Amino acid sequence: MSAPSPDPADEALLAHWAQRIRSAAARGVRLAVRGGASKAFYGEPLPTDDRIETLDTRAWRGIVRYEPTELVVRARAGTPLAELETLLAQHGQELPFEPPHFGPGATVGGMVAAGLAGPARAAVGAVRDYVLGVRMLNGRGEDLFFGGEVMKNVAGYDISRLLAGSLGSLGVLTEVALKVLPRPPGEVTLRLPMAAEAALQRLAQWRAQPLPLNASAWIPDDSGGALWLRLRGAAAAVDAACARLLREADGTQVEPATAAALWHGLREHTHPFLATAPSPAHGLWRLAVAATTPWGPLPTTTLVEWFGAQRWVWAPFEQGAALQSWAQQAGGHATLFRPPADAPQAAPRLAQPAPTLAALQRRVCAAFDPHHVFAHRLRLA
Repeated sequence: MSAPSPDPADEALLAHWAQRIRSAAARGVRLAVRGGASKAFYGEPLPTDDRIETLDTRAWRGIVRYEPTELVVRARAGTPLAELETLLAQHGQELPFEPPHFGPGATVGGMVAAGLAGPARAAVGAVRDYVLGVRMLNGRGEDLFFGGEVMKNVAGYDISRLLAGSLGSLGVLTEVALKVLPRPPGEVTLRLPMAAEAALQRLAQWRAQPLPLNASAWIPDDSGGALWLRLRGAAAAVDAACARLLREADGTQVEPATAAALWHGLREHTHPFLATAPSPAHGLWRLAVAATTPWGPLPTTTLVEWFGAQRWVWAPFEQGAALQSWAQQAGGHATLFRPPADAPQAAPRLAQPAPTLAALQRRVCAAFDPHHVFAHRLRLA
């Protein structure tokens, strides 16, 4: 699918946005960039002491270029994520990192700005690993292009990937070029009943071997918990690995419909564990640590993904300091992913970056947005 001819009316919309950015800088107003707002809960709360206007990107939508044989697609930021995934599926392709939607309004730009990935992230890579090029408006209203549409070595800063997870701090993302991959022909999900510590040990052992592991989840249940494993790849390799793992650990192969519902629930946080707080005072904490980190003081009501590297815990806000301390001691960090209703509005959600990293982030943000036009959800101190 080749790029359509530029529409003067469309380009006029970008010119209007650029003028809004320059006007906001002159008037001392801040702009909050928004797509479908499906991830508006994520990140730091927007400041309440500033004049903030919304810049909605959903009008800037559509597939700019897609050549399935080249495994590259370029889309406008306001394009619905579901629309892009439907197009890819028609050609047997996908975004392997399984970006969560968290609602029907999710957009391609919001996917990149949030930088969130689903169950397969530890096996296939993060959002930033698939971003090849971007077009954006910076804090001066300049229309900028970075990267391209091929995989290659980059000298200096890879600005395109810097936009992944930037949470609106650098500018208005208008177009993005993404690498896509064919959907693997073979897929099997296994359920292996075992305790959490045993699951971490098994995962460490299996990950060191040439097995087509694609996703994992240890989920607590009334029987003590079970490890769910998804295998993907060539059909013969998946079948051989499935037989071997069932010899090494007691378990069963899951029906495809049940497996699809499980992984979709983990991706979209509709799984009962992730969707239902124990009480209104509990928030959902995301702990990112090394996959081999021992279980430690975490409660048994913890859901573990990414072969041990991502751990979800429900806890009251006041227990957050202890969770953050444990994660930091393990070389990782803790994020208040979904705050409880009674969490203080100004309380931090994201982990505090190290001083050197925070200083670097502030310099990068200042280079893109020298007049501090963009009201964003990134933590810079």
